Amino acid sequence: MSATTVSTPSWGELESLSGTQVVGLALNDEVKKRKTGRGSANVASNLRLFASSDEKPAITLYRDKAGWCPYCQKTMLLIEEKEIPINIGLVPMRSYGDKPADFLRLVPSGLLPAIVVETSAGKQVITESQVIMELLDKWHPASDGYKSMMPDENNSKDLAKYDKLARLERELFSWWCTLIFRPEGPRMSSAGLMGMITGKKDENKISGAMQGFLDCLSTVDEQLASSSGPWFFDNYSYPTMIDFVFVSHIERMLASCVYWKGLNLRSTEMRQKYPALNAWLDAFEKKEHYLAFKSDYYTHIKDIPPQYGPGYDGGFGDKQPSYSKMITGQDGSWSLPLPHDDPLQPLYRGPPLPLCVLEAADIRPDNDGTYENSNPDLMAKTCRHMAGWKVAGYGDNISQFAARGGSKGAQNLRKPFGAELADPYANSDENAKPYVDNALRVVCQGLLGESDNQIDHMAYLDTLEKQLHDAVPSKRTKDVVNSLAYLRDRVGVPRDLPLASGRTLRAHLNWAIDTLK
Repeated sequence: MSATTVSTPSWGELESLSGTQVVGLALNDEVKKRKTGRGSANVASNLRLFASSDEKPAITLYRDKAGWCPYCQKTMLLIEEKEIPINIGLVPMRSYGDKPADFLRLVPSGLLPAIVVETSAGKQVITESQVIMELLDKWHPASDGYKSMMPDENNSKDLAKYDKLARLERELFSWWCTLIFRPEGPRMSSAGLMGMITGKKDENKISGAMQGFLDCLSTVDEQLASSSGPWFFDNYSYPTMIDFVFVSHIERMLASCVYWKGLNLRSTEMRQKYPALNAWLDAFEKKEHYLAFKSDYYTHIKDIPPQYGPGYDGGFGDKQPSYSKMITGQDGSWSLPLPHDDPLQPLYRGPPLPLCVLEAADIRPDNDGTYENSNPDLMAKTCRHMAGWKVAGYGDNISQFAARGGSKGAQNLRKPFGAELADPYANSDENAKPYVDNALRVVCQGLLGESDNQIDHMAYLDTLEKQLHDAVPSKRTKDVVNSLAYLRDRVGVPRDLPLASGRTLRAHLNWAIDTLK
């Protein structure tokens, strides 16, 4: 069958269909706002003006385009919380791409993040996230209507607390690196050295690295518990500099500890052990701009090794294998129908999708700001429509990208990168590409379906199975299946979609893979 005779809607028709749906309408309007520097936070934004005038900002921040860099993340969180007008340049990290020549002319070291300040004397370039954050805070003071991020310079008590917390963050980071990126070494009884001397038996043996990490985490929890609010400093009703310094790496600790060590710090047991830490994370997850830059565990376990080195399996070995399979979908959890919530990464402790999408779909928060009592069917439909909107809007490019997975794809000689799934210079399998395109248009058609509940949606997908088979000749099935898997494994959060919608796209790609197989 010719690739051109399949009766599947074109990308233009699918994009038009999405544009008639409440989710697509809201997202299209948000894109227009984003181009003017307004609207909600987004990892792809290149201009943030907030409520300021339309005058071009004098400062440009360069940050990584995939949302992998923890130092870029904490800088963006400060910018969003203070609402600092700023231009944004998106640059690849070395682990997944080459840096543009014009950026390297400005920043020869290639370090991210970096800011370039336009002054009467010319351009001033500044690197190092902590320096950048402190300068941005200083240049946008409370006297000009901006939120303060640092203790008052005359408040010696709070300044001493800040310094103490900053040292604690470095200590926690050091224990994390020791735990994750080095072999753990011999296990000791949690009863300690005296337990070993007296012969006291303890089945809960853990390594010194694990004990050191957990003890340091307890100190962090104690510091948070000493505040009357969720943040480190209770004289602020919002997160400040030290909260951002901690959160970008703690986010990566959550993912790496579950995946490599079987330690789920968000479990019911750990919420009881570290209540203040989890309340702090809950407070962050109610903030839309934090969620706009928050990755899922799968993205993190792929982006951490090229930045920090390989992680070592260990820790709580009875749980680690099953957790790692859940994160990568090898346990079947990336298959339809999806459960309402994710067992490892709770989706509804804050807005799971951009607020403009939730409001358009008439999904309202609970009284406590969570969405845990939201209607599962309506939420699933909204997540599907957001994924369908994204795929429809970039359909040709996505097909070209996915076709690298074909047997004739990625055959070109190309520069290797540290990130396992990074392949920016790979060629597509041009013979397979038309059929990959056909299959993806069927997937997008499925995502944009109007079924109001999961049962009807699965029945709707059943009606698309013949269309999918007709779209792909048998001799091209393997190439198309491999191309869809290539795409599935490269759906990044938050770069491509928020987790609630990203997992929906992964699952629908798996539906197509299973159907074609």
